[in-house]
Amino acid sequence: MASPQLLSLLTGIAAGLSVLAAVEMARSRVSLGAWLALELDPLRKTFSEGRIPTLKEKIRLAILFSLLGTAAGWLIGGLVLAVAAAAFVPFVTGVGLATSGARYRRRIERSLPDVARAVADGLAAGRSPRGALGSVHRSLGGEAGREFARIGAEIALGLPTAVVMDQLADRLDSSRIDAFAVAVTSHRTTGGDLASLLRRFADGATEQDRISDDARSSTAQARFSGYLVAAMPLAAGLLVELVSPGLVRSVAGSSAALALVAVSLILQTGGFVAIGRLASVSGE
Repeated sequence: MASPQLLSLLTGIAAGLSVLAAVEMARSRVSLGAWLALELDPLRKTFSEGRIPTLKEKIRLAILFSLLGTAAGWLIGGLVLAVAAAAFVPFVTGVGLATSGARYRRRIERSLPDVARAVADGLAAGRSPRGALGSVHRSLGGEAGREFARIGAEIALGLPTAVVMDQLADRLDSSRIDAFAVAVTSHRTTGGDLASLLRRFADGATEQDRISDDARSSTAQARFSGYLVAAMPLAAGLLVELVSPGLVRSVAGSSAALALVAVSLILQTGGFVAIGRLASVSGE
């Protein structure tokens, strides 16, 4: 365990930094709640809009969650758990951001066949491409409804269709969305039957989703087996605690044991991530 002198020194440094932070916030007249809301705004946008944070935002989120994890680990288990949390929490934060953004993007991709058919129906009814694209959100819901409501608002403000679609493709970074944007914008230069093109796009995307679902079903058993093997050490530890209570208390009282548990959790998390990536279907 750390010596009392080291703990006193670290506690004094933390207290001094806290005072300096409070003084700076008072000078800038920014409340703690407003500062936290500002720092967590990229995280909120990732979950609500699928927006991938920039590198600077990722670094700031990693620092914030690392500090919070360090403080929580220090209060719960002392120096060893604090160091483990400082290394583990940013990794979990990064994985969570990437997973959330990918899940949001897949939901938009799944909705594109319906979007393409709705725009094609609008064109067949005599509407202009901008008019059909700007009103398609009325027949959608969820994430796709929000995205295309934004597109409708941008079109209503007079932004060119090419600019609107390029912004959509840049926000979501998806090959399917790129293809949809090209199909919509290329009509202005190449001409042709846009409604027919969008219906062919919708049919192809639907068939691709069907094949992906079949492949995902075929690998479900292998994924479950991999996750089960990766979770066995944790399950074994819980079983031992049930059979012979006191294991957790003895581990918490040993710095070496806590360090080994932290390493084990990191390796297990890496195993779960690796299994998910290895068993993922191309295009996910």
